[in-house]
Amino acid sequence: MVTNDATILRIKHEVLYEVAKMAYEGTLEQGREELPFKMIPGPQAQFRCCIYREREIIRERIKLAEGKCPTGKNSKNVVQVISAACEGCPIARYVVTDNCQKCMGKACQNSCNFGAISMNRDRAYIDPLKCKECGKCSQACPYNAIADLTRPCKKVCPVDAITMDENGICQIDEKKCIQCGACVHSCPFGAIASKSFMVDVINMIKAGKKVVAMVAPAVEGQFGDKITMSSIRTACKELGFADMVEVGLGGDMTAAAEAAEWAEAYKEGKKMTTSCCPAFVNMIKLHFPQVLPNMSTTVSPMCGVSRMVKAQDPGAVTVFIGPCMAKKSEAMDLNIEGNADYVLTLGEFRALMRAKGVELKPEANDTQEASIYGKRFGNGGGVTAAVVKCLEEMGENTDINVMKCSGGAECKKALLLLKLGKLPADFIEGMVCQGGCVGGPSKHKTELEAKKARDLLIGQADKRGVHENLANYPMDKFSMHRH
Repeated sequence: MVTNDATILRIKHEVLYEVAKMAYEGTLEQGREELPFKMIPGPQAQFRCCIYREREIIRERIKLAEGKCPTGKNSKNVVQVISAACEGCPIARYVVTDNCQKCMGKACQNSCNFGAISMNRDRAYIDPLKCKECGKCSQACPYNAIADLTRPCKKVCPVDAITMDENGICQIDEKKCIQCGACVHSCPFGAIASKSFMVDVINMIKAGKKVVAMVAPAVEGQFGDKITMSSIRTACKELGFADMVEVGLGGDMTAAAEAAEWAEAYKEGKKMTTSCCPAFVNMIKLHFPQVLPNMSTTVSPMCGVSRMVKAQDPGAVTVFIGPCMAKKSEAMDLNIEGNADYVLTLGEFRALMRAKGVELKPEANDTQEASIYGKRFGNGGGVTAAVVKCLEEMGENTDINVMKCSGGAECKKALLLLKLGKLPADFIEGMVCQGGCVGGPSKHKTELEAKKARDLLIGQADKRGVHENLANYPMDKFSMHRH
């Protein structure tokens, strides 16, 4: 995880590790009650006001690690608030600071259209009951004395799904949340996290099921330029997985199917969006349902590989591993037949390795299940590059205009233009995470670091094209479309 707060990471990963270890050992029933006392022995608090609050935070994190809601609510949302950890940050967005000179010009007061600003003895005062948070006072102040104190979680949410209850505790509006996970690492108190499928995966392995790991192309490079997909395959087998498949192969599958859709849509003059980013798909479904007919019907690379695995062995259990949290919501969508059964983030995958004493070791990069285009599918612009390559291989027109969106704000802008009929491009590539999947909330390296390491790993990869690579796989045994 890329964050500056070592305390939050230590607590989060220690809970994941302990729960994974107990699940493997079969001691979870008893151990979940003892773990808060083991981690917080007392009598002195380590990071909060008291040991009792610290232990409650651990309890709520244990529930999340088991795939449950931390507060016991019946919620299907993947992203959850750890209420005991939320500090109830100040609700008032604009606050007058000590920089205020109570100047004669009263620029802040004159700029406010709602009568929210008055002058006290020493400084200006903003009435939170009247303030509409328009920001005009902050812009007008010549001393920069009015600070914008938007809560970090609320500030980064691209769909305004964060609200507060009467006590100032963070609440997630599940009718708006697109499960992107942007809020998770923005909170300096570690009060937001996601449900985990770790225990379910471990139980499936222990039950003797054929559990197949599916590793996202965005994982390649996350562990440095010495850890190859072969290294990860070996680690997966040591954890008890029956096999591992590169989801970069699914990138090839998705690119080929979307290229056919794009070619047809272009001839009809119809604008389209991609459909591989689950947070982007959630954004369309929840916030821009008018453009659903413009969304590609092609399933994600994760779903494509899962369908391939299940076509070969209907009894297989498929587990996606990557830096994305929204994939968990995609796996839980019962309307998508044949999708992954479970999803693990990179942090959860590392917890499994730590629990079993498995280490990633350098191995020769001697297996290439995906083309270079599939391997780069997780980059911003990677989907477009792969689809354009497929169009070229199909002999179709490649002179198309694609709006490549990186981040929630860009995705919203593009979808709004499409909704209003003012989109200048032919197609939209939507990636809610900055930089694409490599910038997902569970990444271990920055986007640039991961890309650099990944490109070193695949630099000598087979240069075969997308369709040429897919000729090696049973594409006629399953569908790559939602309907």
